[in-house]
Formats: sequence, structure tokens, C-alpha cells
Amino acid sequence: MNTLTLSPTFLSDDFLLQTDTARRLYHDYARSMPIIDYHCHLPPDQIAADRQFDTITQLWLHGDHYKWRAMRANGVDERYCTGDASDWEKFQKWAETVPYTMRNPLYHWTHLELKNPFGITDVLSPATARDVYDRCNEQLHDFTTRRLLQHFDVRTVCTTDDPLDSLEHHRAIAADGFGVKILPTFRPDKAMAAEDPAAFRAYVKRTGEVTNREIHSLSDYIDALKARHDYFAEMGCRLSDHGLEMIYAEPYTESEIRAIFNSLLPDYDNALADLSPADIAKFKSFMLVQFAEWDHEKGWTQQFHLGALRNNNRRRLRDLGPDTGWDSIGDFPQAAALSRFLGGLDDRNKLAKTIIYNLNPADNEVMATMIGNFNDGSVRGKVQFGSGWWFLDQKDGMEKQLNTLSNMGLLSTFVGMLTDSRSFVSYSRHEYFRRILCNLFGNDVENGELPNDVDWIGNLVQDICYRNADQYFGF
Repeated sequence: MNTLTLSPTFLSDDFLLQTDTARRLYHDYARSMPIIDYHCHLPPDQIAADRQFDTITQLWLHGDHYKWRAMRANGVDERYCTGDASDWEKFQKWAETVPYTMRNPLYHWTHLELKNPFGITDVLSPATARDVYDRCNEQLHDFTTRRLLQHFDVRTVCTTDDPLDSLEHHRAIAADGFGVKILPTFRPDKAMAAEDPAAFRAYVKRTGEVTNREIHSLSDYIDALKARHDYFAEMGCRLSDHGLEMIYAEPYTESEIRAIFNSLLPDYDNALADLSPADIAKFKSFMLVQFAEWDHEKGWTQQFHLGALRNNNRRRLRDLGPDTGWDSIGDFPQAAALSRFLGGLDDRNKLAKTIIYNLNPADNEVMATMIGNFNDGSVRGKVQFGSGWWFLDQKDGMEKQLNTLSNMGLLSTFVGMLTDSRSFVSYSRHEYFRRILCNLFGNDVENGELPNDVDWIGNLVQDICYRNADQYFGF
């Protein structure tokens, strides 16, 4: 393959910025704004240890199921994705794949991440792979996990944590005076996963061990989880998160839920229950309400990631486990249950600040109109239509989310971008988002659809990039 060279416009300072107004908005207003990463999957142990990576492969490819999916589609053997190939061999296979990712967001992300922080503007290909690999590796002594966060001017990071996590690494980071806030997020999905009785039983048992409590009843279990919620609050937590196919909002009575819990767990040794789908939905509905009310009491923000159809490839799930690149968009019904859930909380004045993310783009208008039902004037942008998530975290998906929110709500109150990533170089996604945002506003100005008041629009851009999130979450 011939070596590719950068065209004058690809990845230039004006990348994605089509008009003079867009360029001014980005360079004068958006570019220098700090970052609040209020939802990500960065490992807190690596931040606590200030990990220094040995190779760019460890920093860039380990755990990145986006890249693995592209490599598999390009005919790359699993050995070079999750297997025992050397770091160089894995990088080489990724470099072979990159030229074939044109028009996939990975092509943009890859080159943005090489440019910042490594200053490399070569197009990655088999011809440039060795040089790029060596040049990145030479710089890794300057880019530990903490230095990368500081390099990108990240002010706050919210990791994603199970209620039973010790949070020891968050405690260590807070104690040693690191300037970036690293805060936990309460994600209790496993605590309500009654669809897998064996795993649920094990989780309840471990909840008792972690909280030093005997759990023999539903009230015991709820009290123990509430203690963990309180502990997260003591550790600075300000958000919860749920990754669900859909919201559960089935009617139930507490006697029904106690019976379901008892059938699941009469004791730790009895035969497992065979629950009906209706029982499972009722139990999840009950648990979601408990978590939501606790979030409201503490002034937290609750997040709901809805619509992923996970672990489609059972063979690979058995071999590799979850979160290895076998998930897709689901077509679950969302509107009615979401209305019942949010409406029930609002009716009792127990609705916390809420962010809703959808994975199916067909649900964009559903989400953008649903949030307007529960914005009650008590908080600016109290219920949010979340940024383009996962498969929608790309140029077209971001533009559609921004346009839908603009058409049906107030884009000016949006809390903006996040990484939702396990990589310490994914902060280029904020740059990507900011360029797209400025380009939309810039085009509207130059088309005569908005007034040429760049100072006011620039102020709105800065709000969306940083200030709205800073005020909304109250870190």
C-alpha cells in the first residue's frame, strides 16, 4: 500500500469547521474550555497508581472493543484483538485496518488521538506503523494516567462503580492531593439482576459480607444497599447510572416484592427460584424506585443508558466474557414505561435530576420530548437528553442528537459531552464534539438562520462545553 499523506484540510486546525463563523466559535470560545467527564469507565486503580504504559498498544488498544470490532470485520484473527499476540503485532494489525476504516468514526478518532497528545500528524497505515509505534512509545514516559488527565485539562472524572466496590483507589487519590477530582458513580445494575438467580444470590451474599450484616429479608437487603449508597455519598459521589434495555415501571405491591425476593433467596443453599418475566419486571421496577428516591434525597443526578442489546454472540461471550465487542442496538419500547417511571417520581416530588441516553436513533424524538414533560423550573435543564451514546457517538449521531434537542427542547441548557471510555486518550472526543457543535452554530449564522452575534453564541457554546455541567452537577 502506498503511504498516505495528509491533504491540506484533513485534521488541520480547521478540521470539521466549514465557515468563518464556525472557526471563530471553536478557536475563540470552545477550544480552551476545561473538561468535566461525568461518565466514563476509566479504571481508578490506574489513576491511583499513576500508571505509566509500556507501549501505545497498552494505552490505546487494550480493552477497546470499538477497535476490535473493526479489526474483526477486516478479517483480523482474534489473537491480535484479545489474544496472546505481542503488543507490536496487535498495533501492526490495527495499522493495517485503519486505512479501511475511512468514513467510520474510528478513522477520525485514531488520528485525533495521535495528534493530541502525541503531536503525530502522519496517517496511520502499514507503511507508517513502525515509525508511529516507536514515536508514541518514546513519549509514554511523559504521559502517565494523571499527566494525561492534566494535559487535556480535565477537572472532574466520574468513574463507574458497583455498589460493593471498596472505593479504596478513590480514597487514595483524594488523600494524595491530585488536582483532578476522581469521583465514583453508583451503578447498581447487578443489585437488581433477578433474571440470573444464581448471580443475584451470590450478589446478595456478598452484600451482607461487605456491609457486615445478616441478610434474610427484603428489608435487610434494602438497608444494606442504602448503607452503600450513603458510603458513596461520603466518598463524593454525585451521580448514579443504570445500563438497561428499557426502564422498568410495572405496578407492584410490596408484599409481591417480598414474595419474589423470598423465592429468590429463602436461604443461601436452597434451590433457585424460577421467576416469570412479569416477576422479574416487578422486582426491577421496585428496585429502580428505591435507587431513584435515594438519589433525590441526596441531590444526585441519575443516568439511564437505554437500548443496548448485549452479548449477542454466545460463543464469544463464553470465550471472552462481556464488554468485548458483541453488542448492538436494540429495538425495545421506551416511551410508556419511561413516562410512568418519571411521572410516578415527579408526582411524589421525588424526581432527581435525570439524564436519559438512548442507543436506538429511532428514539431520539421520544427522548427529546419526554424530558420536557418533567422540566419543572426547579433546576435549569433538570431532565436532560444525553449526548450521542456508543454507536451514536459519531459525527452523524452527534449532529442528530444536537438537532433533535434544538428542535424540541433547549440546546442551551445541555450538559454536553462525556467520554464513556476506558481510554485515557479519548478526551479527543470532546474536541470532536466541540468542533461539530461550533460548525452547526456557524452554519446557521452564515445561512442567515441565526443573528451574527458571535459573542452571545460563543457564550452558549462555552456553557454547553463546560459551564452547564459544572453548575448542574455541583462538583
